[in-house]
This record gives sequence, C-alpha cells and structure tokens, in this order.
Amino acid sequence: MIKVALPNKGVLFEPTMDILSSCGYKVSKTLRSLNSLDEANGVEFFFLRPGDIPVYVANGILDAGITGKDFVEEKGVKLAPLLDLDFGQSKLRLAVPESDQTRRAVPDFRSSRIATSFPNIVRNKVGGGTLVVLEGAVEISIKMGIADAIADIVETGTTLKQAGLKVVGDPLFVSEAALFAHPGRENQPEVQVMKSRLWGRRIARSYMMVEYDVPSDKLDKACELTPGIESPTVTALRKTGWFSVKAMIEKSRAHSVMDKLAELGGKGILLTAIESARI
Repeated sequence: MIKVALPNKGVLFEPTMDILSSCGYKVSKTLRSLNSLDEANGVEFFFLRPGDIPVYVANGILDAGITGKDFVEEKGVKLAPLLDLDFGQSKLRLAVPESDQTRRAVPDFRSSRIATSFPNIVRNKVGGGTLVVLEGAVEISIKMGIADAIADIVETGTTLKQAGLKVVGDPLFVSEAALFAHPGRENQPEVQVMKSRLWGRRIARSYMMVEYDVPSDKLDKACELTPGIESPTVTALRKTGWFSVKAMIEKSRAHSVMDKLAELGGKGILLTAIESARI
C-alpha cells in the first residue's frame, strides 16, 4: 500500500478530489479528517497543507503527492515529477499600487520591500530587495505600510484590483497542479497505476467520441474528418450503401466536425463525452 498526500484546502482541493474520484479511487474528507483509506486500490491518502506536501514526499515519509509546482519550487526539494494535471493554473506575479509608475519590470524591484508567501522564488527571480514573508493576505501589506510591492499568486486578478493594485512585469513563476513521487518510488506498481489513471482522465477531457451514419460515396471524406487515434471504426449497415463510423476526435473541434459531417450527408450524428481513455 502506498501513501499519497493531497491538498487539504484551497483551490487545489476540489479538483484533486474530483479527478481521483473519477479515476475510481475512494477518497473522502470530513471536516477534521487527516487521512482516507482506499484498501481496494492499495492507497492511503493524507490531507496536508499544499505547501507542506513537497517536504513530506521529498523526505520519503509519503510515497507521492499532488500539489502545485510553485510549492515544490518554493521548498527547493528534489522530487520525481510524474504528470501535469491540467488544473490549478496560476502565476506568481509582482504587483504595486495603481498609482505607482516607477516599477514596471522585474529589475525595478531590486531595491523594493516585497511582501510574499514565496520568498525563495522571489529571491531567485528578482535578485534583490527586502522580503517581507507573510503566510497569506499579502495584498493588504502595502496599505499597512510594511511593503512597497507584493509577489502573489494570481488567477483572475480580481482580488488585486479590489485592493487597488496592478500587476507589472513578467510572471516570476507559472504553475499548475502535478503528481510527484519520492525519487526512487515512482515505479511502484500503485504509483504507476495512479499515473496511468490520471493520464487517462486528462486525455478523456481533451477528446470526445463521435458516431454517425454516412453513405458509401461520402465515407472516405467523412473518415478524413474523423481519423480517430489509429483509424476510425467502420461498420456496414443493413441498409445497402450505408456505413456506421465511430471515432475519437479532439474536443476543441468536435462541433465543427459535426457541422461538416452533416453537410456531407451524415445522419444520426452523436457526440458523447469520454470518462477515461488509454491511447
């Protein structure tokens, strides 16, 4: 049985729970629960602060974990990256008051007081300045007079605007959620199964299944529109001169493909979501 760390709160919590549940894992958390046992899949989940997860996994206390890449970068620990999970996207950005016209690029902050919860990343990227390390709510620090600027995680920017701040310069770090393992344990069977399932779910979110009937004189053109992964599945119908076609297509172009199939004379065109996939 492997031990896997999960975020106990924050923006990563719900997406992590959702993707694991959709991959067949039995995982749940009550208000005060610290762990969840899934005997059928050979996994014990532990709920930890996202920023602490890299430390537990790096020290081998836990075998693997899901957390943001920014937390791993901030801790400076060595982990085995297994899979980007395509959620929890964010950027660590510098921000100043709307009225500030002196700081516009990262080098302009080398003599500033910067409030942040990510001092190591800021120190490495800015290369100077005085860091004011806070656990959270850094956007209030300027108004309180302890900082000239902040470096904080930005998703939509709404919170910064409400605080009268604006983002300046290039992102200091671009992050998303990922699955990591303790170096040397990434090939454990249960870890590989988890990686495979999560990968299958990620692929499923990018594809859809299309099924349709098409006359024989339009079959080749229809298959060009829906080539599938290796090739589409084509079956002769009872009605002479008609075929049924089934194929995976990219979700981003699914509705456009349906339109073109209809223009070709396709009938009974169905588009369905895919729960999971291995390709």
